[in-house]
Amino acid sequence: MNRRDMMASGLAAFGASLWTGSALAQAAATEAGAAAGAAPLAPDAAEAAVDPDLPARLRPALVTMRANLPAGQVHVFPDHFQLFWTLPNRQAWRYGIRVGRKGLYEPGRYYVGAKKEWPSWKPTPDMIEREPEHYGKYAEEGMEGGPNNPLGARALYLFQEGRGDTYLRIHGTADEWSIGRAVSNGCAGLTNEQIKLLYTKVPMNATVVLYPKMIPAGVS
Repeated sequence: MNRRDMMASGLAAFGASLWTGSALAQAAATEAGAAAGAAPLAPDAAEAAVDPDLPARLRPALVTMRANLPAGQVHVFPDHFQLFWTLPNRQAWRYGIRVGRKGLYEPGRYYVGAKKEWPSWKPTPDMIEREPEHYGKYAEEGMEGGPNNPLGARALYLFQEGRGDTYLRIHGTADEWSIGRAVSNGCAGLTNEQIKLLYTKVPMNATVVLYPKMIPAGVS
C-alpha cells in the first residue's frame, strides 16, 4: 500500500466516523434538513436566499457539527454532495456541490495554493486524451475567464506538499443542474453564487480534505 492509498484509507475511516451518531449530530434525512452529521441553525438571510431552486440540503446553511474539527478548513463529503467550511465552536458553513464522476474523484488532503476570480481555463492532458473531440480545440490557448468558462466566477486551486498543483479545483459553474451529481472531471463545483460566498471565507494555504466515496456507484 503506497502513501496515497494509506491516506485515502485513513480518510475513509475518519469520514465514516463523522457520519455516525457518535461523531456528528444526527439530522433528519430529508430534503429540507441538513445531511446526516449537521444540524441547521437559524439561517443567514443573505446566504439562505442563494439558489432558491436547489433542494435545501444543497443551499448555503450555517450548521452545528458534533465533531470537533479544526476551524478554518474545507471538508468535502462526496456521497452527500456537500462541502463544509469549519468555524470555531463546532459550527460550519455548508454548501451544495457536484463532484468528479466515477474514476475521476481523488480523495486526499490538500491546501489552497492559489485563488482566482473569473479564472482562465485550460484542459489537462488527461481531459484531452479522454475527450479529444470536446477538449482538443482548447489545448493550446484555453479559454479566458468569463460567464462561459468552465471554472465559473471563482476558483480555489488545490495543491499538495511535494506535488504542487494537482489540477484539482473548487470552482464555480453556471450549470445549476449539475449540483448534487457526480459529473465533473474531478473538481468540486459550486454554483457561481455559492462559490462567491465561499471564496470570501477561505484564505490561502487553508487545509482542504476530500473524503473518499463510501457509497458504491448506483446505490442511493
